Amino acid sequence: MKKTVLFSLAVLVLSTFCTAQDEYLDKVQTLDSTIETLYAVISGEAGEKRDWDLFKYLFTADARLIPSGPNQEGKISYRVMSPDQYIDTSGAWLEENGFFEKEIYRITESFGSLTHIFSTYESYRSESDEKPFTRGINSIQLMKDSNRWWIVNIYWTGERADNPIPEKYLPKK
Repeated sequence: MKKTVLFSLAVLVLSTFCTAQDEYLDKVQTLDSTIETLYAVISGEAGEKRDWDLFKYLFTADARLIPSGPNQEGKISYRVMSPDQYIDTSGAWLEENGFFEKEIYRITESFGSLTHIFSTYESYRSESDEKPFTRGINSIQLMKDSNRWWIVNIYWTGERADNPIPEKYLPKK
């Protein structure tokens, strides 16, 4: 009896997990849908919950998110986070304050299963904002396997007075 109950419970848990995974599979079928999902899943108005399960689904098991910029001493540095650590450090802030990140330009380079994207972004507090509060570039490394796209790393830095975004990474006028 115990074995039957445990087996049934295991099947139920596995079935629920697979259904959730299948629910997201269409979001990672193309390079465009994967990048669109990345930006959409972190974006939302203040008070709007994010789908952190979908966020984690985008990444390989050992993926890293690496913000870079001046530290308190003004020296350029970086820190390395897993998707879970990103959620822990930034998730509540994004949901409490409102945050929209929009891709405004992209350069893509691919070779075999390896793809690198330089994705220029603008960040807003609300979707109705007309002017971004910041801009920057996400360097996104992805892998395409036989089934889907995976984000392996995102390394980014923001635009600053001493570090303007070069014209070649901005939309053509």
